[in-house]
Amino acid sequence: MIEYAPLTAKQADYIRRSVDSWLNVAEGGKRAGKNIINLIAYAMCLEIHPDKLHLVAGVSLAAAKMNAIDSNGFGLQHLFAGRCREGEYKNRDALYIQTKTGEKIVIIAGGGKANDAARIKGNSYGTVYITEVNECHQSFVQEVFDRTLASSKRQLFFDLNPKPPAHWFYRDVLDYQDELKARGENPGYNYEHFTLFDNLSIPNDRLMAVLQTYDKSSLWYQADIKGKRTAATGRIYTGYVSKEVIVTRDQVRDKRFLEFSIGIDIGGTDATVATLTGFTLQYKDVILLDGYYHKQGKESGYTHDRYAKEIVDKIEEWGKTYPAFFASAHIFAESADKLFRQALANELRRRGINIPVVAAYKKEGIVDRIRLTNILINQGRYKVMQHLKPWIEALENATWDEDERQKGEWVRTDDGSYPVDCLDSSEYAVQPFKRRLEV
Repeated sequence: MIEYAPLTAKQADYIRRSVDSWLNVAEGGKRAGKNIINLIAYAMCLEIHPDKLHLVAGVSLAAAKMNAIDSNGFGLQHLFAGRCREGEYKNRDALYIQTKTGEKIVIIAGGGKANDAARIKGNSYGTVYITEVNECHQSFVQEVFDRTLASSKRQLFFDLNPKPPAHWFYRDVLDYQDELKARGENPGYNYEHFTLFDNLSIPNDRLMAVLQTYDKSSLWYQADIKGKRTAATGRIYTGYVSKEVIVTRDQVRDKRFLEFSIGIDIGGTDATVATLTGFTLQYKDVILLDGYYHKQGKESGYTHDRYAKEIVDKIEEWGKTYPAFFASAHIFAESADKLFRQALANELRRRGINIPVVAAYKKEGIVDRIRLTNILINQGRYKVMQHLKPWIEALENATWDEDERQKGEWVRTDDGSYPVDCLDSSEYAVQPFKRRLEV
């Protein structure tokens, strides 16, 4: 006889809340039981739902069948064993289920491509379950929301492994739902975060033995085991380990610096960033000491004069913090924006600060700048102050553009999924010192 692990209180509460919730989201690490918990909740919903037509989807048709219909013996065809059959509905794969409220038709679909949205049009669905929802195409997920608007009892179920924090699914879906819930305006939003530690089917001794094989400070562990929203695949800075890169004020307090460098990236509709970098004696270490970060967006961009004023405010602050700053500081600003460089030079001159503003060096290209940062990280010579959260997020989540990589090109992903402008800014500050760093 097969023995099943019991549910935890967290899992049971999530299932209980799903009965009256319109949006149910199970996110977290791998082998956390998200899929099975959501399938149990979804099956309970189908059992009593008044509508006849429903939808189950995944990144592909095969993924939907494997993760939701079969699911290693825990899928819908097993939960409704003896009262369901596979078939077709209007030339679409489907599962026919006999329930307490009549026959349900569950269409099975793939949603990983932009044109997959067209395949689910023409129908109104009572409920939808999407497994690995953030692997599906944005247009497909948006169509799913629209196709359930006429449901007698609208209920959506999603499971997902974590992606970088600014992935479109967080930005366009979950962040807004979280905001509404924080204001007490979204009682039908049922979110829960699960990890491997919630999976009682794995004995404690085996779990502890497996965890011993992971570096607890690695991003791989943070993403796959702890289920945090960070990039763990396709990463650029693979040698990055937080405990070796991130430093505190106490660790930097007694450092002596040969030179200081400020790299400035003007973001247009993205962020404008200035990064203060210090080079220790013999150019041993590169330390990102402080920064200016303003995410302007399309409607809230500042003028060149305002950016110049705010950045020079920071420069004056840095001059008070580091006694030798004004005697050894350099500024390298975005080469494509001559007007900003002029505004910055004018503001420095107005305040009596004699630091020349030089166009950022880009001759060797972005890949060379990335390579330099990677070498310094791998040598243990690249440090970032603990309070520079956007810079740390950028290092942790920077990835290669997979489409470009398949074409043989090495291009850094620049889709708003992480603050890439922090990387550009810091690279402008460091690249001119490449020869002195002897890398």
